Amino acid sequence: MATLGRLPVKMLGDLVSPRALERILQDAAQARGGQLDTIDPGMLEDILKKEVFKRLQLSVPAPLAKKRVSEVLNELLKSTQERLLPNQLSSLLGLEEGARRFSLYFDWPETQRLRGVLSVARQEEKEGRDISALVQEGQNLIDTMDRRLQEGLVEQGQDLAELRATFARVQGMGGKDVRRLETLIGQIDEAQKQATLLPGEVERARNLTFNLRKALESSVVQTVENPALPTSATILDPDAQARVLALEQEHAAQQLASVEREFAALLQARPELRERHEGLRALHQAAQLTEDVVTGWREDLKAERDRLLAEQRAQLARLETELSQGQAGADTRIALDSARHLLDSGSLATDELQELQAMQTALSAGVNARAQIETQRELLDIERSARDVPGASADLAPLLADARAALARGEAVDAGLLWSVLERRMGAAAQEREDFDARADRVVQEYDTVRHLAGETTQRLGRLADTLRAQRRLGQLSAQARERYAQTLTDAEALLTEAHAEYRAAQEVTSTFGQDALSGLLDVFDFEENSLLAASPEPSPFALTPPPPVAPTTPAVTPASLFDTLLSAPVTPPPSEMPAPTAPTESAETWTFEGSQIRQGAHTLAAQGLATLLTQATALGLHRLDMGDATHVWSARSTVPGEWRVGRAQNWTDLDEQVGAWLDTGMP
Repeated sequence: MATLGRLPVKMLGDLVSPRALERILQDAAQARGGQLDTIDPGMLEDILKKEVFKRLQLSVPAPLAKKRVSEVLNELLKSTQERLLPNQLSSLLGLEEGARRFSLYFDWPETQRLRGVLSVARQEEKEGRDISALVQEGQNLIDTMDRRLQEGLVEQGQDLAELRATFARVQGMGGKDVRRLETLIGQIDEAQKQATLLPGEVERARNLTFNLRKALESSVVQTVENPALPTSATILDPDAQARVLALEQEHAAQQLASVEREFAALLQARPELRERHEGLRALHQAAQLTEDVVTGWREDLKAERDRLLAEQRAQLARLETELSQGQAGADTRIALDSARHLLDSGSLATDELQELQAMQTALSAGVNARAQIETQRELLDIERSARDVPGASADLAPLLADARAALARGEAVDAGLLWSVLERRMGAAAQEREDFDARADRVVQEYDTVRHLAGETTQRLGRLADTLRAQRRLGQLSAQARERYAQTLTDAEALLTEAHAEYRAAQEVTSTFGQDALSGLLDVFDFEENSLLAASPEPSPFALTPPPPVAPTTPAVTPASLFDTLLSAPVTPPPSEMPAPTAPTESAETWTFEGSQIRQGAHTLAAQGLATLLTQATALGLHRLDMGDATHVWSARSTVPGEWRVGRAQNWTDLDEQVGAWLDTGMP
């Protein structure tokens, strides 16, 4: 197919099967007295607006079909203007460049298949044969790898943002692990700028941040003489225990996701292993997954992969012997080369061996061998395409099994029914993607209304908003990228709800206590991991400078601002405002709070506003707050989580003399 004709197949292949699109384009071009190989932009535009638009409406609603056709037309205009559509049917330069570009990712099956395509194409070209179909297949492989790379860069960018945020919390701890983390972040940052994936470095950085964050929690509940790294089982303080347990669950989930990526081919080849893996994901949902369980699962999968590799190498040797007895065509040589390269690199070659086995079976039958091979390849294309479409694999599994059984009996098979089932699922997936994009737009827009708040919730929401923007720009999504998009949306929407609640709380505190108390409320949200950095070991001698932000960021929240506003050291008014040491003009007022309810004391508007601040302080494990408004000073103390004693007086001296002992001990 001409490069120009590839554009709609590439951009609309998630709505209609590529084979169906190719037939529509070819038939429409012939009806207009032309050929797809020589189609011009004007003819293609007319076909897109008529035949293709009509066909899309069988799978998706008309507005979505119109939107997607418009996107193809815009890209067609842009590509034509920039002359980015050279004819490469007789040239391997584009494929060779693509092979060099993705050479780092030797464990990708597409990389090894592209090597096989190039090897066969060079040989075919030397012998004077037409290689246009090989060039087309190679370009399709490059498109697939480019999509995979872009999805990986979005995920790596999200990881990098989280690593930077954690580094900002633990930097003051100093030590070799902090310096190692800083070095890894620098390497990942540079790779991201170069559009290169470094999964190993990301994994090591995650492990370091997990241990450093646990060490930071240990400084909350342990002394210098007992610096052992805590676990949720060894910490007695309930709040600290909950935080460490959350860290352990988060880390275990990251490890499980890493296992899924590493053993994706094995889990795909062995349904029983996939079922066990889903069981571990259910454990995580129930907050029962541990790192030891994930480590044991990884070892089990390694052993299973080694066994399957041995079986596949033996199968390949057998197939090579059997296929060598006949004249191997280009398809057979490509599949053999791909399988050989994958197995030599320690990767599974399940699809390639399935294709080779189908070729050997068809050739052994001797009747309509070429037609059977083509049908088997089409069935494999359907199976591969279904993996990226939600629900499609389950729908097609019995149909594919029946079709292959029919082929084995020498019967003809019509793949049109299977494509129809797949296209229905494609249409539903496309509509789901539209919904995802709309939700992402709403999150990003609403984030702009709360981004001025300085707090951990808003900062985390900002990082997720950046990820959503990147995910929104992706084209067709793999199953893994679709799942990550859905998870990012779920997390961001939950944080957006929290941010709106904090915004309302901030407004309440501002109306009651003024802007100074608002600053204290905002700083409370970042206290959880930063409050002890002032007493941490010497800072790292390395200074990590993050790249300039692409959008306005929320103000940095420092431990100092929190100490100035909320911590236990009494705030002494400036000399010009120091009250004269005279007898108090009014008695101090007191309240007791349980949760967000006033149990004792006047239900004034000021006291009701304070309840919001105390609820946030309890959630972060604080036990003392001191603040002031225009006419009074306030102090709140807690010895039992969720229960607070609050006093208010005209100045700190009166407060201390009248209710200081009660605030400290609860005794009059």
